[in-house]
Amino acid sequence: MKKYILSFAVLAPFFASAQLADSTQRLVHVQGALNFRDVGGYKTTDGKTVAWGKVYRSADVSKLTDQDLQTLDQKHIHTVFDFRGRQEAAAAPDKLPANTRYQLCPAGSDSLPSPTQMATYLKQGGFLEKFYSDPTPFGARYKPLFQQLLTLPADEAVMYHCTGGRDRTGMATALFLYALQVSESTIEADFTASNVYLQPMHSHMFKGLQQLTGMDEASIRKAMELRPEHIRLMFAGIKKQYGSVEKFFETELGIGEKEVKVLREKYLN
Repeated sequence: MKKYILSFAVLAPFFASAQLADSTQRLVHVQGALNFRDVGGYKTTDGKTVAWGKVYRSADVSKLTDQDLQTLDQKHIHTVFDFRGRQEAAAAPDKLPANTRYQLCPAGSDSLPSPTQMATYLKQGGFLEKFYSDPTPFGARYKPLFQQLLTLPADEAVMYHCTGGRDRTGMATALFLYALQVSESTIEADFTASNVYLQPMHSHMFKGLQQLTGMDEASIRKAMELRPEHIRLMFAGIKKQYGSVEKFFETELGIGEKEVKVLREKYLN
């Protein structure tokens, strides 16, 4: 894992294209996880800034070191939401400080395709597009996080994750930033930044998919790459089913006008 963290120096030229000029401050340097970053620092459309040090996103945290756990303690991360499925989480349990409040939110994740099924979907095409377009599990998956955000103590922080910290975690972040009135372009930039932060694990992941599908690496990479259109499809699917994103927030997450105001007061400077 250390060599993965060090490899970010090699990836520095990509940060600018991913709109991550602040990556030095945003990336949480841990030895046992990738794509662990602060969601703060983004500007809103009304000139405010998302607070640093309050909300974090990550990939799998089952391999955190003792030093990493100290880092979480120092950042006051004592509340963690896990968007993986039950079997997925059981296969790689989170390693967290002893005083952490942990909640598994598996909605929609227990039915994710197996590697063999995934290979079939990739050959058929359009897997990610279908995955992002269906808002069915979003309410049950993300409501616990948003309800906790309303009452999170001022001196505490929250972290949420899945396995890669890109799809389920990326959607949670997009919804959080949307509630705070961060621009669409910034939300999309944060989302697609996982393409950069997860680069160290791509070769291993793509090699396995190559073997299962018989597709070449370039085709696999293109099929799995996160694009702004995926987040646009997510919001379009929400609007199609609920009429508006705001109605979805109110109906599924328990976040109406009053609660949105609370979120903005707590997480904006």
